[in-house]
Amino acid sequence: MNPKKKYYQKKAENIIKNFEKRNIKAFYCPSAEKASAKILEIIEDNSSVSWGGSMTLEAINIFDKLKNRNLELLDRSKAKNSKEKEEIYHRALNTDYYLMSSNAITQSGKLINIDGTGNRLAALIYGPKSVIIAAGMNKVVIDEETALKRVRNQAAPANVTRLNKNTPCAETGYCHECQVDDTICCQTVITRRSGSKNRIKVILIGEELGY
Repeated sequence: MNPKKKYYQKKAENIIKNFEKRNIKAFYCPSAEKASAKILEIIEDNSSVSWGGSMTLEAINIFDKLKNRNLELLDRSKAKNSKEKEEIYHRALNTDYYLMSSNAITQSGKLINIDGTGNRLAALIYGPKSVIIAAGMNKVVIDEETALKRVRNQAAPANVTRLNKNTPCAETGYCHECQVDDTICCQTVITRRSGSKNRIKVILIGEELGY
């Protein structure tokens, strides 16, 4: 086995045990292909599915595969206008499955996420019957403080650049705690436990994916 893959696997095994203590069900998949297969395995036919913005989900090519299943897909990218997009945001909170990634994950099993609109975090906290999180092992950090630094100084600057936002971090590459209209750092959620056992499912992927 490739040394890095072995390292990721051993690290994931420990995190999975810590997730279990927090009522979160977790899996380790060594590749993007196996991760998308695991998601398809979890999702039952005739279910409703939606998702939050995620470069990781795009990287594992899950969306095309979902289209080939007997599922009701709530895809905000198909909205004809802002009103229809908003309706999809609200309907997504009542789906059977909601897919997303996590901005950072601690070794102890906490999920750290920052969002602008908040629709993704709203679904994580409450609503969908099951939340499936796909995350590359590059998002795992040692503790909560490091996780917040990662999100603010790595994930957020990369995302605002991708979204063509006019923020200070888009120019410098690090957080300025800005209050500009284009900021995507409006809501911070630290998930230390799932109140409903196994409602949140995390798929750790042995690749570097997303921001």
